[in-house]
Amino acid sequence: MVHLLAMSSPLPIVGSISWTDLTVPDATALSQFYSAVVGWKSAPLDMGGYADFCMQTPSTDATVAGICHARGDNVDLPAQWLIYINVADLDASLRLCKQNSGRVLTRIKTTGQGRFAVIQDPAGAVAALFEPAQPKPKKSAPKRRAPRKKAS
Repeated sequence: MVHLLAMSSPLPIVGSISWTDLTVPDATALSQFYSAVVGWKSAPLDMGGYADFCMQTPSTDATVAGICHARGDNVDLPAQWLIYINVADLDASLRLCKQNSGRVLTRIKTTGQGRFAVIQDPAGAVAALFEPAQPKPKKSAPKRRAPRKKAS
């Protein structure tokens, strides 16, 4: 599953990279590898029967990437660092990908944070295109009626 960084604005900026993750058969071993090599801290994230990992900077504990098991919705993701690029309209972007000699590698997947699919550009590089979910409108408090005056 995709673990997106918390954004300070209501919606991420179209064209910006919102997340990076790595999906592999043994996420536990790879999280330990990156902890040893670059100093990241590894915070397990319960996925219901197994854990994926939020990788955090050693000095601030800020989550900067995810390392995920190739299970469930992630089973068909390539074993490489994958960036998620924000798009305004995923369906339109996927059509344009195909029209411009790219390939769509996965079906559209939906998370609580939005929808994404993995593409391959004409040079062979892959990336995920991500359409953020629209924020739900805040419910306003019901209007209170003025109390009725009692008839005398």
